[in-house]
Amino acid sequence: MAVDLLLGLQWGDEGKGKIVDVLTRNYDIIARFQGGPNAGHTLEFDGIKHVLRTIPSGIFHDKAINLIGNGVVIDPVVFAKELEGLEQFKIDYRAKMVISRKAHLILPTHRLLDAASEAAKGKAKIGSTLKGIGPTYMDKTGRNGIRVGDIELDGWKEKYRALANKHEAMIAFYNVDVQYDLAEMETEFFESIELLKELQFIDSEEYLRQALKNGKTILAEGAQGSLLDIDFGTYPFVTSSNTTAAGACTGLGIAPSRIKEVYGIFKAYTTRVGSGPFPTELFDEVGEDMARIGNEFGAVTGRARRCGWLDLVALKYTCEINGVTQLMMMKGDILSGFSSLKVCTAYKYKGKTIEHLPFNIEDENVTPIYTEMKGWKEDLTKMTETSQFPKELNDYIAFLEKELEIPIKVVSVGPDRTQTIHR
Repeated sequence: MAVDLLLGLQWGDEGKGKIVDVLTRNYDIIARFQGGPNAGHTLEFDGIKHVLRTIPSGIFHDKAINLIGNGVVIDPVVFAKELEGLEQFKIDYRAKMVISRKAHLILPTHRLLDAASEAAKGKAKIGSTLKGIGPTYMDKTGRNGIRVGDIELDGWKEKYRALANKHEAMIAFYNVDVQYDLAEMETEFFESIELLKELQFIDSEEYLRQALKNGKTILAEGAQGSLLDIDFGTYPFVTSSNTTAAGACTGLGIAPSRIKEVYGIFKAYTTRVGSGPFPTELFDEVGEDMARIGNEFGAVTGRARRCGWLDLVALKYTCEINGVTQLMMMKGDILSGFSSLKVCTAYKYKGKTIEHLPFNIEDENVTPIYTEMKGWKEDLTKMTETSQFPKELNDYIAFLEKELEIPIKVVSVGPDRTQTIHR
């Protein structure tokens, strides 16, 4: 058997959680491969909205096993609150979830370090979510980190203390005003560790190898978006992990040859949270309408998302680096009512017209070149099949498929799992 992969193709917030939830019935295992509680996956069904931060999006299905891979960083405090939120739905998460021993833990001092580092940057801040993600990955690559498997071993608290002391010295070095009560934060942290210990820890690479050997179907779930990848995103305004297809291999311990379908998720327009370049960003009434109609606020941070037209230059780039085989277009319903739509098909870059993503896409270097199309007025949210689509929507989809040379297999016309139309 092979592993299918689902990931976001923009700057995150594409709607991955909903699609994983829709697809889960086809898979035995849903495996999260990177990121941490800075990423929120929103699922909506039966009139209830659920926001998951660390837990894979298959948790609400009866049969799927949900695996948190070695590439994920886990904040035990946030994770404990997520688990508490599941209890009201009588979900037996102890039986349905497993965690890689190689996943790294976010310590209270990681969050403090994040805040101190961002404060020290002043106007040069990168828009961190201040969840401690960056410092945790820094300790991982610096070979200082504490992993889930460590808490099964004797003496792990001494290892914790040494690292926390080191962090406090670093916080003092930044010389910024970060007020905190570490003793209080640690009380909650160690209580959450005890809850974490109630779950099953696994050697995930062996677990997945055996699952494939036994014919199990696996869907690898990415967090955030490809344009936030530490290597291939809009650096330095990126996250600290590999959000692209390559990250699924290193974040789960699976070989590249095991990946079969790569589902790429994108919005019918473009959004971005926090700082960083955004060539097609709109600063007018159209952008404001997109944000209002689309309810564009971060699932975890609550921060307003910047909105703009669909950027095909960037989308082609992320399709290529991920090897996307199928596309899924989200939030098509949000564009209803716009008299005309624009799609960026090329950039004017330092005086030349280019169709690829260059090294730097800051405003002074890049001007988007648009193709304009007629919009549609119809409300898509009640539609249940493609035959109901207005001609203008079909034209929009056909144009994107021709440009990207990849089929758009799914169109989402609303937030609920039932508002998902397969083409």
